Amino acid sequence: MLKRKIYDDLVAWKQRSGGTTALLIDGARRVGKSFIAKEFAENEYKSHMIIDFGNVPKDVLDIFENDSTDLDMFFAKLSVFFGVQLYNRESLIVLDEVQQFPRARQLIKYLVADGRYDYLETGSLIRLKKNVKDIIIPSEEEHLEMFPLDFEEFLWALNDEVTVPFIRQAFEAQKPLGQAVHRKVMNSFRQYLLVGGMPQSVLAYLNGKDFAASDAVKRNILRLYRDDVAKFAEGYEDKVYAVFDGIPGQLSKKEKKYRLSSLGENARFRSYEDSFIWLNEAMVVNTCFNATDPNVGLALSADHATQKCYMADTGLLVTFMDKGYTDNELYKAILFDKLDVNEGMILENMVAQMLRCRGHKLYFYSRCDKEHRENHMEVDFLIAEGKKIAPIEVKSGNYRSHASLDKFRAKFSSKIGESYILYTKDVMRSDNILHLPIYMAMFL
Repeated sequence: MLKRKIYDDLVAWKQRSGGTTALLIDGARRVGKSFIAKEFAENEYKSHMIIDFGNVPKDVLDIFENDSTDLDMFFAKLSVFFGVQLYNRESLIVLDEVQQFPRARQLIKYLVADGRYDYLETGSLIRLKKNVKDIIIPSEEEHLEMFPLDFEEFLWALNDEVTVPFIRQAFEAQKPLGQAVHRKVMNSFRQYLLVGGMPQSVLAYLNGKDFAASDAVKRNILRLYRDDVAKFAEGYEDKVYAVFDGIPGQLSKKEKKYRLSSLGENARFRSYEDSFIWLNEAMVVNTCFNATDPNVGLALSADHATQKCYMADTGLLVTFMDKGYTDNELYKAILFDKLDVNEGMILENMVAQMLRCRGHKLYFYSRCDKEHRENHMEVDFLIAEGKKIAPIEVKSGNYRSHASLDKFRAKFSSKIGESYILYTKDVMRSDNILHLPIYMAMFL
């Protein structure tokens, strides 16, 4: 059983809401939504009912279609069909894979108003137009995004609950961990880079520290994502495939902005915009937009035509990039700290993943000005810290310079608070820039 932080969020929702809202868990396929919903239902309620709309009998659909105007009969029939006794204010009804039957989601307004029970929804691809067509989204619905396991959750799976509290203290004090501890944490972090945070991949790896078993699970997940494209991106699936398949190649370039010219000589953003939106709303990728005028309201200057597409799970990217596990040189490169410049994209992808898990929307800064080199720069990530902007650069351990970061700090000095370099070495402050080991991205 994998311990997940989102469980505490579910408990907090139950206590805060008191039945006045339903909760929708939104996340990519195979991220663990159904499992956590079942665990929560079993532990926190006297009884529960799980209705899986991905595999629901027609008789149940008929109840939703024909009996929802009479809630007494509606609940009575569901109770008999599932063999579950429902208790006033002590039962939870889980609507699993609710995107498969949007009418059930629309009923939330009336179910919550009735007040008898609590309601938890789970869904993938929940924001796609196809899955909200012809329904009114209930205002009584709270949303909670679920991501792959973060690094701390991965360590919990390895029976390690002491490392993250220790490195949090070092982060807050801006003090190095020391060579031995840093090396140990980096060894665990490299495992996390390779395995990723998809629960099935982690469980496969735990059975004997088996990278091959983990890799096989990840390939199945990637195939599932491609199947979803065929099913839910009908009419423009070829363009979604093209954008998706191009992600590793785009990230391997020095400038990681997605170049549409790679998709075709005449490719234009307006023709592919829906494809980028589809992948982002399916939570298969983490999209990072160019903030052309860096300030605390980063979204206000976001150029949606200039973006970077990171895989939502770095373990999936490692598998996506190369051949079968036995021929995948990335495993050796990551484990033995031998990543070359291009493969450093793995580290950048992980930072994107960790920042999203922290609740940040992703932005970067890029400006091309070959005539005035002082204005030519690209900074990997920008986040808001209070009323200031914090620029973040991701570097290999042996990097030689940070010219873009220096130019950015000079140009926008009045708007910048702390500046960070995330790399593979220990905590250090140099040139008035806080250098952090990459695993500390979880605290930013």
